[in-house]
Amino acid sequence: MSFPIKGFIETSFVDWPGKVASVMFLPRCNFRCPYCHNYDLVLNPDQFPTVPVQHILKRLRHYGRWIDGICITGGEPTLFPDLRQLIVILRSEQLLIKLDTNGSRPRILKRLLQDGLIDHVAMDVKAPLDPASYSRCSGVPVTIEHIQESVDILRTHAPSYEFRVTVVPAFLTRNHLVRLAHELTGAAKLTLQQFSPLHTLDPRCKNIPPYADGEIHSMQDEVNRIMSLSSMPLKHAV
Repeated sequence: MSFPIKGFIETSFVDWPGKVASVMFLPRCNFRCPYCHNYDLVLNPDQFPTVPVQHILKRLRHYGRWIDGICITGGEPTLFPDLRQLIVILRSEQLLIKLDTNGSRPRILKRLLQDGLIDHVAMDVKAPLDPASYSRCSGVPVTIEHIQESVDILRTHAPSYEFRVTVVPAFLTRNHLVRLAHELTGAAKLTLQQFSPLHTLDPRCKNIPPYADGEIHSMQDEVNRIMSLSSMPLKHAV
């Protein structure tokens, strides 16, 4: 079976905290985040050669026990109809599997977790969980109920998970992040990711200065305090 794998990093120390992982990139995405830095893979993936899965398996066997697992990222991997088959092949190599997702396809996410095929999920949340904020940051209309369902699925079914949000000053303020943290209270983790203006889908985002590192750290500390509160039922923002 042929898989449209458009990138492969043999070893990474940053894509799966605490583990040495390989990284596999699948093409295309159903979001159009204006500040996306991987937009070439989203908009024009055919410019990249396809990496044969057999080559990847050969390299993974070469590293053997030095590699803890493999991170499947994109693009949006859950758009790929043969994702389950690909994961089964990778798991046959005794590898742990991490999935990066935007959470827009909760049924697929739930099925993979219920089948025991995913060891860790990193879900990129874009904004507080209301349709207007989320669609603005995603660049397309978003069914917020699907995002909410994926959040709940991770809390219920995932053996390990984290939430991440890219903090772009023109799109997200400290108040937005506080709202989001309250909506995710009791979840495992919400990591604030620094925005880079160097390579963005919308050229106008190149003119947005990122938050200073000190401000990011301050907002992360505030988010961590909120996230450490006792688990509470999630609710939609108003």
